[in-house]
Amino acid sequence: MKKIIALALALVLTIAVFAGCGSDNGKTAEKEKITFVLDWTPNTNHTGLYVAEEKGYFDEAGLEVNIVQPPEDGAEALVGSGKAQFCVGFQDTMISAITGKNALPITAVAAILQHNTSGIISRKGEGMDRPKGLEGKKYATWDIPIEKATLKQVVEDDKGDFSKVKLIPSTVTDEVSALKSKSVDAIWIFYGWAGIAAEQAKLDTDYFAFKDINPVFDYYTPVILGNNDWMSKNPDTAKKFLAAVKKGYEFATENPDDAADILCKAAPELDKELVKASQKYMAKQYIADSESWGYIDPARWNAFYNWINKNKLSEEALKENQGFTNDYLGK
Repeated sequence: MKKIIALALALVLTIAVFAGCGSDNGKTAEKEKITFVLDWTPNTNHTGLYVAEEKGYFDEAGLEVNIVQPPEDGAEALVGSGKAQFCVGFQDTMISAITGKNALPITAVAAILQHNTSGIISRKGEGMDRPKGLEGKKYATWDIPIEKATLKQVVEDDKGDFSKVKLIPSTVTDEVSALKSKSVDAIWIFYGWAGIAAEQAKLDTDYFAFKDINPVFDYYTPVILGNNDWMSKNPDTAKKFLAAVKKGYEFATENPDDAADILCKAAPELDKELVKASQKYMAKQYIADSESWGYIDPARWNAFYNWINKNKLSEEALKENQGFTNDYLGK
């Protein structure tokens, strides 16, 4: 009887030891927390993030990622202050954040899209299929120096007179409605969303992309920005995060229909038909002609910032390779 009791106690002790090993004394390994800030409401620029969340890529990397929408003072400010680790940004609009006395410690670490898909949309057949055609037409402007300088450049590249373009303050929230109502004639859009929305609405339009007029405008928009201080202290975590995001965008590239379903699940308020159509377009843009998702070509990055310097559109001259790095991207 003593031997039986001893064996039973030994068995109980062994089970307890193995149970303790398996649960780390009742505690699971704590995931590293990351806050990611969008630039706007969820759309197909962001699909890879939601795929990484839904498919468990973040979880596999030991990460807990909280995807949030931006505050009123912007995503860059939140990342620059260290309250978030990453956000969506743009090579053109981030200039003011990385220059001057109050420059933020942020850096672009991955290109979400490989090429600039923005340009000017207008009603079909009204002569605005090329920049010179904007003469005498109403263009909805945000009154931003870089925006107006870009438009001026492409109009003049097309032998047009920019002073003849009618600049009116933009109040556009729905590009399709604005064009249909004729409140404006031309609008700067990102084709992957607003252009596809026009197609879905059966609105006949003309469109030209800035990069097709002048290659200097094939800059990176949008990009993922990271906090410099946090990344320097947590390089392995930053790399794990980007590796998981990369897998998300690779999945979206290969499986646009499934990826669209994942985005709609995360943001059910979106128009599913628009998301599906947009996702098919974006699947060709995430990687495009690059060897891998996320890579930023220094020549193209610097070409645009050299144009900024030439036109004195920055508070201070931008340096070579300023504002980006490929160091946190895997091969």
